[in-house]
Amino acid sequence: MVTQAMPLPPVDHPLNLTTQGVLLYGSWVLTAVLLVFAVQLGRRERTPFYVLLVLAAMVGAFVEPLYDTAMMLYFYSTEGMATHFTAFDIPQPLWTHSGYAVLYASAAILITRSAWQGTLTRQRLGVFAGTELLMSCVFEMIGINGGAYAYWGPHTLRIFQYPLVIGVLETAQVVAFAIAAALLRQRMSGRPVTLLWLFVIFPCTFLGGNFGAGWPVIIAIHLAEPNTAITAGATVLSIVLAGLLVRGAAGFLPVLQRRPAVATTAETAPVAT
Repeated sequence: MVTQAMPLPPVDHPLNLTTQGVLLYGSWVLTAVLLVFAVQLGRRERTPFYVLLVLAAMVGAFVEPLYDTAMMLYFYSTEGMATHFTAFDIPQPLWTHSGYAVLYASAAILITRSAWQGTLTRQRLGVFAGTELLMSCVFEMIGINGGAYAYWGPHTLRIFQYPLVIGVLETAQVVAFAIAAALLRQRMSGRPVTLLWLFVIFPCTFLGGNFGAGWPVIIAIHLAEPNTAITAGATVLSIVLAGLLVRGAAGFLPVLQRRPAVATTAETAPVAT
């Protein structure tokens, strides 16, 4: 078995300002488009659900330093970084909040809307999950290889420097969030104020998904003497656990396919479009 020396975070690695600009301005423009889309859906269905879904993901981005510490991610913080706060010695870029909206809330909207319309099947959920995985890979590969940040730990099974397990875990937590949000909406009993629970559900599913299924790889990469074989095995185990989480979330589909018994002026019954 091969042991490795524990690497150090790349605190002095230069930040590529062009990549930062692409991520910053591009993600915020997409977030604005997503919010407009959410407002339009909300007006059509007479509910604040979709807007709150996006806002919950954006507010939830404040937990990012916890994730960065666990997954050994560091945002390059040399001169020119656009940051608004630092926690656990990791400066946070301004595009984390918009990035959460683009990566997580967009897929959650599609999943929850399909659930509300009664058209969400296991096959369709699988398509949404695959799309989320692809989005995660593309977004993060751009950020990593463009010089905005790095997963600096002894991760294995990387593709273009991107640990594949990260994308799988992100997919699992998005599916878990979307299914939990859909269940909340279905059972809200005509009281829109209960949708504020979305702001609690998102960090719970985000941290619960990434840490609950990702604990093997998290422990492996933080060993005092990281071992390549152990890290690879732990990575595969975390991927399997993430897959089980998605499968478990899919088990709630029969419940979601039951239409709400009461429609109110604030929350109409599902309609096909």
